Amino acid sequence: MNESPSTGADVLADTVTQTHAVLQARLRSAETSRPTSGRPRAALSAADPFLASTSRHVAAANAVLAPAARRHLDQGQQHAHALALQSKRLEIALSQLKAKLYGSTFVVRRPWAGIWEEIERELAALRTLELELVDRLAAVTDEHLRSDLAEQLYRTEKRVPTRPHPYLPHHGLTGRLARRCALLVDRFWDTAEGRMVPEPVRPHRGREGRLAQYLLADPHFPG
Repeated sequence: MNESPSTGADVLADTVTQTHAVLQARLRSAETSRPTSGRPRAALSAADPFLASTSRHVAAANAVLAPAARRHLDQGQQHAHALALQSKRLEIALSQLKAKLYGSTFVVRRPWAGIWEEIERELAALRTLELELVDRLAAVTDEHLRSDLAEQLYRTEKRVPTRPHPYLPHHGLTGRLARRCALLVDRFWDTAEGRMVPEPVRPHRGREGRLAQYLLADPHFPG
């Protein structure tokens, strides 16, 4: 455990905050999009970027933040386990959205309002848990390590599955192997369907404060 934490800019916390601000903006866009005669796939086109970016962030958080918690925090294993459980809850909600969008008979009778409400609740819970985790890391690690973790989070989001997989392992060697296999399958279907997968939030030291970024209604961040 590093005993010399820095009080400088927290790039990791900013990256997590800004990522969730982007996810919230994409969620709002997906919720308000309705198909029309001219754009019958409008709802799917709006929801797919949210599904892809949220699925990737969930997988990356478990691949990067969970090991950091186990390595640097007291009771780190419990924090990692809590992250995995909340990730699974959110991924189950995302799976319901995906099934509804693609016309699955299993959710055809479920109202849209209930699906969106569940996603909003589980996404908010994940955000709270992640920010608590990075705040704990900030108390025991230095700025350089947290910047490295932010960069790892960004790089990992570019090479993890783009669809929810709630029942795959989230941690350890089995988790890494499961993500690798799921990524190959997801990439195949993304290509076949011409699916748009957005770029993750890039860590950047010159950002505005966390609160200001979170309050942006439609955030746009430098690439």
